[in-house]
Amino acid sequence: MPNNPFIVGQPVPPERFVGRTALIKTAFDQISNRSNLSLWGGPGIGKSSFLELLTWPEIWRMHQTDLSEAVIVLLNCLSIHPFTGSGFWGKVLSLIKTKLDTNPGLQADIDRLVQDGKSTAEDFRKVLGKLGAHNKFLVLLVDDYDAVFLPHETYTEADMKAFLSQCRTVANLAKERQYLSMIVTSSRRLNELGPSLTPGQSPWYNQYMFRQLKPFTKNEVDALLLGMPMTPALRDGIAEIADGHPGLLQNAGYLLYQELQAGGDLKPATFAEKFKETTVHIFQAMWELSNPIEQTLLMLIALSELKGRLPNQRYDISDLDNIFSQQELELNALVGQGVIKRQDTENKISYSFASSIMEWWVVKKIQNSNETELEQRKKVFLNVMSSKQAEKVTKAIRWLWNNKDQVPPILGWIGTVAAALPI
Repeated sequence: MPNNPFIVGQPVPPERFVGRTALIKTAFDQISNRSNLSLWGGPGIGKSSFLELLTWPEIWRMHQTDLSEAVIVLLNCLSIHPFTGSGFWGKVLSLIKTKLDTNPGLQADIDRLVQDGKSTAEDFRKVLGKLGAHNKFLVLLVDDYDAVFLPHETYTEADMKAFLSQCRTVANLAKERQYLSMIVTSSRRLNELGPSLTPGQSPWYNQYMFRQLKPFTKNEVDALLLGMPMTPALRDGIAEIADGHPGLLQNAGYLLYQELQAGGDLKPATFAEKFKETTVHIFQAMWELSNPIEQTLLMLIALSELKGRLPNQRYDISDLDNIFSQQELELNALVGQGVIKRQDTENKISYSFASSIMEWWVVKKIQNSNETELEQRKKVFLNVMSSKQAEKVTKAIRWLWNNKDQVPPILGWIGTVAAALPI
């Protein structure tokens, strides 16, 4: 068999990228118009892979866009540690220099601007102007833009606001904006991450078009799994543990393909354990990137779904529909990030976990909490439900603490894939 086609532990190489057709078209529209794009999505949803794709000459050819005029720079904000505005501008200028081997004069100009280690947005504007004078423009691809919004000892909140203002000026107001297209990625929409607006203040983020990277559609999942020798039942099983989440799908495909290469039979319990080990960091990140209200909603969904997995009903957690109807914004955010999915029927809207293993992980998170954490949670409970409902949830959590042996093992959460795997 050929080498494993599934990619785990790094961005997907451009030649193996699938899907996102409309979003790729949007990105090239923005690039052609010298405008800017902000992409956001949860962990493992494909943000870094998307930016890598935009550096690929073949995708430029496919979209009939002239690459010869573009200088493409890909920067991860986490590579600037600790993050500062000066560090950002200096890193960008240094990366631009590496792309200008055919223009030593411009490289020398950049050297003079970065030599003191205190590069500024004004320096960046000067370089943009020089690029324009040489009939060039910059495509600046910035990954993990979340780092910009984390003040620290040498990067205060005032520094952060100043940096964001500089970015807006360069992208919106400066004459050099005609030589720049900036595409950034973040875990959440920028206005949720950054400083709040005050009356009379122009939005610091209004230079961007906003688009969300969502889970794969069925057609995109099929394209990713194309060529995998699997039964329809096994495809359904993969959907049970990964749904359309790209990172989870890559991990599931990798494990299954690896077993096919080895020529052995993958036992369900072994698969469940391996999948959990290789994806637990994704579930942890999903949880940590959720705000307290979103975490509470995940706990409610997990507790509700768990009742169906127990031999007998052990606790009362009814009346969730009313709670969910008042928290649609938070629930929609979780759907968009690929954490949960929404089912619309004639008479009811319901929510469940996109991955059964994520559901198991949240149940374990509840089981391993303690009284101190519960007291802190109860303050959030009262923001989304009545005191009577909060008491029901509290009793359910305490029941879990006292009856850990009643909860099915992880194998119980992968019923469809377990039934489809050879024994």
